[in-house]
Amino acid sequence: TMSASPVLSQTPLKLAVLGDSLTAGYGLPATAAFPVRLEKALREKGLNVDVLNAGVSGDTASGGRDRLDWSAPEGTEAVIVQLGANDALRGVDPDVTRAALSDILTRLRARKVAVLLCGMLAPPNYGSEYAARFNAIYPELAKSFGVPLYPFFLEGVAADAKLNQADGIHPTADGVDVIVKNILPTVEAFLGTISGQRS
Repeated sequence: TMSASPVLSQTPLKLAVLGDSLTAGYGLPATAAFPVRLEKALREKGLNVDVLNAGVSGDTASGGRDRLDWSAPEGTEAVIVQLGANDALRGVDPDVTRAALSDILTRLRARKVAVLLCGMLAPPNYGSEYAARFNAIYPELAKSFGVPLYPFFLEGVAADAKLNQADGIHPTADGVDVIVKNILPTVEAFLGTISGQRS
């Protein structure tokens, strides 16, 4: 398509995926990790993008904030933020998660790095009040920072035993491919807004 040509005509756009085990590729061969599969899908669409796997298994939103500068190094043009799943699993106070994500978004905005925020939904174990407070973080931050939101990173994969590893939490390689397929239109639109701004 014509819209892809600005990205093709220059150096690859550098996109980092700042995440936890869900993007790091926990329990999978390296080639099956989300950033690798996403890069392949984008290149098949003619988009010249290098996708950096900045996922660290077990990371909370606060952990992602603490390593932001080396996980999204100088020259990074765009970041997909996928953090908070471990916060919800551990019952971290949603105010703590919100503050960490807000710091990440503030710091990336100051660096003029584009952000796509991926939402997470709390599992039911801490009750509906916790879930309501946690789940609200993502749409509210996306709105206040004016960044695009992919509402639920595990859309189409969560609760499907065939697409998850034995722990019921981490996607299989097939599960990762479903995530990529579902998120791809959002990522393409996100990258389209950036390619228009690159000189």
